[in-house]
Amino acid sequence: ARLLIRAPLPLSKDLAQLVPRSVAQSLRARPRRAGSAPAARRARALMASQARQKVVLVSAAALVRGNKVLLAQRPEGKPMAGLWEFPGGKVEEGETPEVALARELKEELNIEVQPSDCKPLTFASHGYKKKDANFHLLMPVFTIEVFEGEPEGMEGQRFAWCAVSELASYPMPDADE
Repeated sequence: ARLLIRAPLPLSKDLAQLVPRSVAQSLRARPRRAGSAPAARRARALMASQARQKVVLVSAAALVRGNKVLLAQRPEGKPMAGLWEFPGGKVEEGETPEVALARELKEELNIEVQPSDCKPLTFASHGYKKKDANFHLLMPVFTIEVFEGEPEGMEGQRFAWCAVSELASYPMPDADE
């Protein structure tokens, strides 16, 4: 049987501490056996169910200041209002995730970010199946340590600079946990 290995992303010690525990655990290398019939059937069933979902590409930022990361609270009137998330937004047609993130951070937090300062950190891939939301979110997450301006909630949202040890105390959408 073939052995598949998912290799961990190389993260500096400081950045690794900013990654949510569930993300960090999924980045660890772990062996998997390929080719078992039950696993193949489950994979085909999963792919068939996910094929019916719209894929939404969203770019998010882990804005870092010292040993803290910025979280934004989703404003009232938006889906998942009140939950905390890494700031960012939808990637529009013709945009790269980095360009979209720079645009979204200007619109939402009134800060200037250069796309070249967006350093890939990880990604999330999560299906939402609720009566008011049926889509699959694909979200590259970038670390940003260099930006101009002081973040302010341009859409009325609150935000908070959080130590890594505090992240678990903020309720987040499933993809951000």
